[in-house]
Amino acid sequence: MDGEILSAMSALSTRIANLTSEQRRVLEQRLRSAVAAVMRPLLTGNDTSVSYPEHRCLHEMVERQVGRSPDAVAVVFERERITYRELNNRANQLAHFLRASGVGPEVVVGICLERSIEMVVGLLGILKAGGAYLPIDPSYPLERISFMARDGGIRLLLTEGELADRFNLNGEMQGLYVFPMDASWEQVAAFPTTNLPNRVSPDNLAYVIYTSGSTGRPKGSMLHHRGICNRLVWMQHAYQLGATDAVLQKTSFSFDVSVWEFFWPLMTGARLVMALPGGHRDGAYLVEVIRRERITVLHFVPSMLQAWLPERGVEECRSLRLVVCSGEALGAGLRRRVEERMGWVELENLYGPTEASVDVTRWSCRLGGEVEEVPIGRPIWNTQMYVLGREQELVPVGVAGELYIGGVQLARGYAGRPDLTAERFLPHPYSRQAGERMYRTGDVGRYLASGEVEYLGRADEQVKIRGYRIELGEIEAVLREHGGVRQCVVSVREERSGQQQLVGYVVAADAAGAGGAGAALTGELREHLRRSLPEYMAPSAFVLLERM
Repeated sequence: MDGEILSAMSALSTRIANLTSEQRRVLEQRLRSAVAAVMRPLLTGNDTSVSYPEHRCLHEMVERQVGRSPDAVAVVFERERITYRELNNRANQLAHFLRASGVGPEVVVGICLERSIEMVVGLLGILKAGGAYLPIDPSYPLERISFMARDGGIRLLLTEGELADRFNLNGEMQGLYVFPMDASWEQVAAFPTTNLPNRVSPDNLAYVIYTSGSTGRPKGSMLHHRGICNRLVWMQHAYQLGATDAVLQKTSFSFDVSVWEFFWPLMTGARLVMALPGGHRDGAYLVEVIRRERITVLHFVPSMLQAWLPERGVEECRSLRLVVCSGEALGAGLRRRVEERMGWVELENLYGPTEASVDVTRWSCRLGGEVEEVPIGRPIWNTQMYVLGREQELVPVGVAGELYIGGVQLARGYAGRPDLTAERFLPHPYSRQAGERMYRTGDVGRYLASGEVEYLGRADEQVKIRGYRIELGEIEAVLREHGGVRQCVVSVREERSGQQQLVGYVVAADAAGAGGAGAALTGELREHLRRSLPEYMAPSAFVLLERM
């Protein structure tokens, strides 16, 4: 085969050598045109520079809206409603209290609450105090919460009621000041309701969100105000939220989509409607709250949207004007079903990792036309998307490569993980600005001739289940800690319904195999995982093998 290639190259060289000067000139022009056509999307698609209010911080954008519509309803939770003025006053009191407790720039404050108005007050209050918030889902096991508290460097945790008792009874949480907002609010109410002088810059931390880690421990992405403000100002420009809009907040606040669900409506004068805890899993409840509160905007992970579409009453949710999908690949079949069932809705496909301030590309499904796969689109303001080969070289249009992200939205890195930060946040070879970085996503994609990027899958063992990022290696690492496990592998199985499930394959240390001993081991493994991992990371089934 090598001989044939060399022979063909020799023949081609001979033919080129025999060309006239005019023939060579024509050939060079054609080659330049061909190369330009192939590379044009790569060179022009990342020209995304747009001016935005980069000197502002997230809480300042909310404060400006308070000044514009102080008496408008800001947050709704069931029958409870508070205005922008009331929200601002309560958040200010909390912020004064937090500052008096030592919270300021680069101080990370944990917050562990069920979905409620107090959750919004807590998030905004932390930002106003100058701190960064670290959201902790109350359903997480104490072992995971303890790790996040230590790893994230938090010394103060806002929580409530029984959750406060749960933390105080856990010895691993010693040294952490647990503040129950409901039981001790009188301490906060003694502080002023005035806005605090801003002590943070756009480059200071705004929030830290933990995702699954391949080493067996979660990793915390550190995001600054500059990146998330660019993301939100772009979103407002793209979709124009206003006073008549209502956004349903139904995503767990440990998932980065919640950041725009909280703060986009609050910086634009819309209503933020908080779903009941667990309400995101109840299709009938979602239909009811959409109709009752006249919801106009909401987010769905594609697999959850697919499960919700057949729900009775969906066709009556006429207040909806915008449905945003992200967190998983949006299939062309699901897109068609949305058009058939909810043809009046604008469906948007967004893409982005937690490490890049939620989303970095957008494709609007209203562009129409039949596509085999729904692309993730083009980069948004002040961000860049590259498809690179093994040596970080640009690959031509249509050729698969790994996706890299550049621009203002990149995280500072991972909390307490300089090694992992250096591995994933690399020097930017295509930037003219010194010190610029790009993030290696681990996703595989390609540029289409139209200039859009198409997502093709993963280059590693990370998977998405109902929008949650899961490193299979983290589950396997925890399983191997159990004395009854000699070998294990966790993989994803797709059911006939299209839903994906985690399955654990285990070789027992004592070759217990099947039968009663095997059933007992399976039960022990479920309990072992429950103490360390969130529910969404637990395999739905175990298969015991004699050998791997």
